[in-house]
Amino acid sequence: MPAARPKHAVGGRITLRRAALLLLSGLILAALGASPAGAQQVPVERPSRNDPYGAYIAEAAQRFGVPEAWIRAVMGVESAGDVRAISSSGAMGLMQVMPATWAELRVRHRLGANPYDPRDNILAGAAYLREMHDRYGSPGFLAAYNAGPGRYEEYLAGRPLPAETRAYVAALAPVIGGGDLTGPVVVAAADPLAWTRAPLFIGQSSGSGSAMPLQSEREPDAITVAAPERDQVPVASRTEGLFVGRSVSGGPR
Repeated sequence: MPAARPKHAVGGRITLRRAALLLLSGLILAALGASPAGAQQVPVERPSRNDPYGAYIAEAAQRFGVPEAWIRAVMGVESAGDVRAISSSGAMGLMQVMPATWAELRVRHRLGANPYDPRDNILAGAAYLREMHDRYGSPGFLAAYNAGPGRYEEYLAGRPLPAETRAYVAALAPVIGGGDLTGPVVVAAADPLAWTRAPLFIGQSSGSGSAMPLQSEREPDAITVAAPERDQVPVASRTEGLFVGRSVSGGPR
């Protein structure tokens, strides 16, 4: 008959087992509790209070190869940073994009449905700046952005620009001179009808041979910058200033 074990030995083993189980349970609970925290370690970029649109401007600059300083300068003159800004001619948001222009750009660049959304509006404005620069060079693209490409074509044909557009170009030209577009740029031969075939123009019905400008010609709104005394804007020649845009996924074509 086996000798009976001391009671204190049996009780000690039970105590050790309970302690081990409790310790193991605690480790499991601790691991489970730490899992959600580990899954949320990816930082979420939030707009800064000091620069609420900085992240969107940086994204637009990288996507379309436009200097951030250009986007900031145009946004400042166009809307003074007012997200809900709307002009008397219907230009919308931070970059004052016309409705027809927005309708085309949002489809091409897969933007949202709200033209006043800061990110989408900045992306649309930057894309349009790039397209105007690729077509007209500098500083002519500023006049085309402000007054519309059709109105700028009239200027090239001899019709003076509106006073507000002249003041607009005069205000922004010094800033624009401090930045360069990124990506390869190829000089193209002058083509006086190139603007009618560009992707910024929506073709009308098949029965019409004309094209409707995407950027509706807007009556320039008054701005606080004084217009130059002379009715003249230093615009690059068509041969030197007309560029063919780089091939970028989602960017201007």
